[in-house]
Amino acid sequence: MTTEAAKLQSAVPAWSIGSAVKKSVLWLFLLLIALLTIFPILMAFLGSFKSNAELTGGATILPEVWHFNNYAEVWKQAHFSTYTWNSMFVSVFATVGTLIVASMAAYAVDRLQFAGKSFYVALQASTMFVSIGAVVLRPQFELMVKLQMHTSLWGVILILISGHASIFFILLSFVKAIPRELDEAAMIDGCSKLWIYTRIIFPLLKPGLGVAALFTFRHAWNEYILPLVFTMSQPKLQVLTVGLAGLRYGIASAAQTHYMMAGACLSILPLLIVYVLANKSFMQVTSGSVKG
Repeated sequence: MTTEAAKLQSAVPAWSIGSAVKKSVLWLFLLLIALLTIFPILMAFLGSFKSNAELTGGATILPEVWHFNNYAEVWKQAHFSTYTWNSMFVSVFATVGTLIVASMAAYAVDRLQFAGKSFYVALQASTMFVSIGAVVLRPQFELMVKLQMHTSLWGVILILISGHASIFFILLSFVKAIPRELDEAAMIDGCSKLWIYTRIIFPLLKPGLGVAALFTFRHAWNEYILPLVFTMSQPKLQVLTVGLAGLRYGIASAAQTHYMMAGACLSILPLLIVYVLANKSFMQVTSGSVKG
C-alpha cells in the first residue's frame, strides 16, 4: 500500500504540471489573438487624434499633439451627422423588416403545409451558397427604377430585406424548438394562425431575434456597394460607409487620413452598442444549448 500511495503522489504533480502548461499555452494563444484583433482598432483610435502629416509619416504610435477637434471637424464639415442618420435609417428599417419577414417565413415553413415548401427552402439555401456578388446590382437597380424607389433609401432597404436567407435559417431552428403543443392548445381555444404567430411564436423567439438582429444590423451598417450605387448622384442620401470613403480626398485633393480615422471610430460606436444590447440574447442561446 505504501508503494502504491507513493506512485499516486508522484503522479499527481506531473498531471498538474501538464494541465498548467496546457492552460498557459491556451491563454497565451487567446491573448495573442486578442492583441491581433484589438491592435488595428487601437491604432485607428490613436490615429484619429493625430494631424494628417503626423499620421501619414507614421513615426510615432502615440500622438505628439492630441487633436481632439478632428471629431468635431468630421461631424460638422464632413457631414457625418447626415451620414450617421442615413445609416441608422437604413440599418434600423432593414433590421426590423428582415426580422418580421424572416420570422413569418420560418413560422410558415415549420408549422404550415403548402405547395412548393421544399422548393422555397431549397431556393433560400441556394442564395446562401451561390455568390453572384455585383452581378445582380444592375437588375436590382432597374427593378427599383420601375418601382420608382431608386431616388430614395427605401430601395436599398427593400433589397437588404430581400436577402434574408441566413436569418431565415437561424430563426427556423428556433421555431422548431418551440413545442407544437402550444399551437395546438391555442387552436383548440379558437385562435387563428396569425394570433398564434404574434402572441406565442414571436415572443418566444426573443433570443433568436436578438442574435438575428445583431447580424442583420451589422450587415446593413457595413454595406457599401449597394448604397453607393443608389446614392451616387445624391450626396445627401449617402450612408457612413460611402461618406467615409469620400473623405479619402479633401478639397485640395489631399488625402484626409486623420479625418478618415476619426470617422471610422465614430462608425464603430453604433455597432458596439448593438453588440452590448445583444449580449444577453447570446447568453440565453448559449445557456439553452447547454441545457439541451
